[in-house]
Amino acid sequence: MAERDVDPGCPPSVRGSGGRTVRQRARRPHAWRRFRGARTGAALAAAGLALLGAAGPVPGSAVAAPVRGPGPDHPARFVPGPCPQAPDPIPGRCGLLEVPESREHRGGRTIKLTVAIIPAASRTPAGDPVVFMEGGPGGDAIGAIPFLIDSGVNRDRDLIVMTQRGGPYSQPYLACPELDRFNSDAVGLPYDAPSTGRLLVRAAKACRDRLTADGVRLSAYNTTENAADFAALRKALGIRKWNVYGYSYGTDLALTYLRRHPEGIRSVAIDSVVPPQIVSLPWAWDSAREGVETVFAACEAQPACKSRYPDLRRKLTEQVRRLEANPLTLTVRPPGGGDPVKVVLDGGTLINLLVTDGGALPAVDVPAAIDELARGNPERFAQAQAAGAGTPVVPQAHGLTHSVVCSEWAPGFTKSDLLKAGRRAFPGWPDTVLAHAPQLPFEYDLCRVWNVPDRTAIQRVTTFSKVPTLIVSGTFDAKTGASWGPYAGRTLPRSTAVLIPGIGHFVVPQSPCAQSVLASFLARPTAPPDTGCVAGLAPKPFTITPESETS
Repeated sequence: MAERDVDPGCPPSVRGSGGRTVRQRARRPHAWRRFRGARTGAALAAAGLALLGAAGPVPGSAVAAPVRGPGPDHPARFVPGPCPQAPDPIPGRCGLLEVPESREHRGGRTIKLTVAIIPAASRTPAGDPVVFMEGGPGGDAIGAIPFLIDSGVNRDRDLIVMTQRGGPYSQPYLACPELDRFNSDAVGLPYDAPSTGRLLVRAAKACRDRLTADGVRLSAYNTTENAADFAALRKALGIRKWNVYGYSYGTDLALTYLRRHPEGIRSVAIDSVVPPQIVSLPWAWDSAREGVETVFAACEAQPACKSRYPDLRRKLTEQVRRLEANPLTLTVRPPGGGDPVKVVLDGGTLINLLVTDGGALPAVDVPAAIDELARGNPERFAQAQAAGAGTPVVPQAHGLTHSVVCSEWAPGFTKSDLLKAGRRAFPGWPDTVLAHAPQLPFEYDLCRVWNVPDRTAIQRVTTFSKVPTLIVSGTFDAKTGASWGPYAGRTLPRSTAVLIPGIGHFVVPQSPCAQSVLASFLARPTAPPDTGCVAGLAPKPFTITPESETS
């Protein structure tokens, strides 16, 4: 496998980073992992649907008039049009970027990617906009707009958001209702039972067969093509310089874009980092360990939490082993309301819920949830599991997810490698749990039927760049462990890595301090950003329940 110079079982030291690192005071163990696009704890509000007119840029905009028609190197064109109907109306103007489905196969069909241009809040915006790269792969970029606006990303600059190829609101949209139905049903199935795996693979095959019968070339839905789409967008909009902000898988994409298309990039900000040269399925286990261990260490650093919830590591191991041997089946009402649903809690479910942070089981509740479970009350975990029932408002583009994962993250490692990584991360846990990457169970089996070519020689490559880069990580992130931010910075000599204590995945929308640091960086990327707010940060107090309530 090309460019794999780091043993995934041996997390690299973050010392010797090429850039600056701003550290928090809490202990920060090593970690590693990939992402699968969970949003922050704030849910998307149901809002009125609207079609907003989308003519060209308005006077005073930082985005120049679009250049229409394909060019010889990047056959793409931007066509202004109405904004899509979304749960939250888009406060800007929109259009479609038309690009080839495959740049490796000339003469094929074109696809269309929705572009939203959100004007700067400032009356005198800077001339270099911010372009956002969504997580996932397969996440909802349009759905991120409210979070980005609330975070002030468009305070002084126009904000440009484009759906990734195959993502929600793109044409085609590689949704898989077959997998959505499976995921909804899976809350009531054993997480890692072979029978569950067979149902997952059957659903994936049905989706793949349907997409390919519709003429979709799944091999073209990859990070290389995604990066080329963003390069084409900058040229089609006539933008000389812009700033790139990506989170989770969007950091993998941003670093790939920086490596392959460095022209026109003023600065890069990456949030919850997935280094393309290291991401793999075994990589998931080290990030899971880092995030969980950092939560436990933060509890130990708070006297009330340490006294009330001693020895959380041992308790978690005991509960994973107990539930894996004897799963619990319960009927609970989802936290968002609705009819009660059947849920199954086994050992694999437990770790998956801990990795899926920021949603129905916030990190501040984790010590209480583990203690309650050990005392015979599984309610917090059961409710968090029930949150997965039903169809998402905007379903993930599973077709893009698995096309990227199966071509770029899974190849080069085996099921044995994945199990060994799990054993190193959580010694003493059952092999049936450790045989599956958190959030991607049975992925090797799924990839056999998804059947896309290995692209690791092209994609699993380190990015070296002197473009000013801000790296933001949350210490509670169990998807993309915080230590991978400074690791990525080792080959980015003009980078600053900022570690925000007590925050999980997708840091900027959750942290006013991170928002301030990002604003400082965007104002003057060549100068050290103002990180003064970081020194005073500490994780929020953990939930403390009276012992009488759980005994």
